Amino acid sequence: MKKVLLFAAVVAMTLANSSCALKKDLDNCKNENAELNSQYQGVREQLAAANARITSLMDQLASCKGNNDALQKSLEQSLNNANTGNVNIAKLVDQIDASNQYIRHLVEVKTKSDSLNLVLTNNLTRSLSKEDLKDVDVQVQKGVVYISLSDNMLYKSGSYEISDAAGATLAKIAKIIKDYKDYDVLIEGNTDNVPINKQNIRNNWDLSCLRASSVVQALQNKYGVDPKRLTAGGRGEYNPIADNVSAAGKMKNRRTQIIITPKLDEFMELIGKAPEEK
Repeated sequence: MKKVLLFAAVVAMTLANSSCALKKDLDNCKNENAELNSQYQGVREQLAAANARITSLMDQLASCKGNNDALQKSLEQSLNNANTGNVNIAKLVDQIDASNQYIRHLVEVKTKSDSLNLVLTNNLTRSLSKEDLKDVDVQVQKGVVYISLSDNMLYKSGSYEISDAAGATLAKIAKIIKDYKDYDVLIEGNTDNVPINKQNIRNNWDLSCLRASSVVQALQNKYGVDPKRLTAGGRGEYNPIADNVSAAGKMKNRRTQIIITPKLDEFMELIGKAPEEK
């Protein structure tokens, strides 16, 4: 009996000890489970935050990509515009260069032409005295010589006949014409606007032409100018250089012009040689 009771006590003690151990293990498991749950919850929250961050970064990446594409297109457009602009600028530069070359050419031609005009003027005026130059106006424009003679010196009053006083001046002008033997010569008569009333002279057209013809024939017959070089023409009252109101203006308009003109190829040759003249 005692053995049975002892065995029962031992079993009871063993069970009691086992029960305590199990309860302790269970408590430990619960505590570990709670800690694991807490850690799991924390991890889930971190994962959620990470996913949200990833989503935000993806949105930012998409926005950056869109901005980059826009910038790329803008850059390409700018490069295209720049290339087009460079082409236009290059064309403009070429045009400016061509224009500058043309301007330099015009300046060079004008300089040569001015030099030629000066040479011709000096040559002409050296042939005439101061007394001659009172009734003779000499001008050279673009290689064309204009010798304007007043009618008071050249003709008898109200007539188209050459006066005796004009002989010496015409002789000097004839020598000038002969010196420029390759030039053509136009004799041009001009009048004022006062109507003419003489027999066989209908109007100022007739008077201007008759006066020009008289000068042409004097140059040919008295001073030996080749008639093939001479042309006579009249412009009547329609080429005035002053007013026809005052007496002084009318006197200026009553004139005969001797126009000495080089042929075009000879003129260009003279242009090329003009600066070398002294």
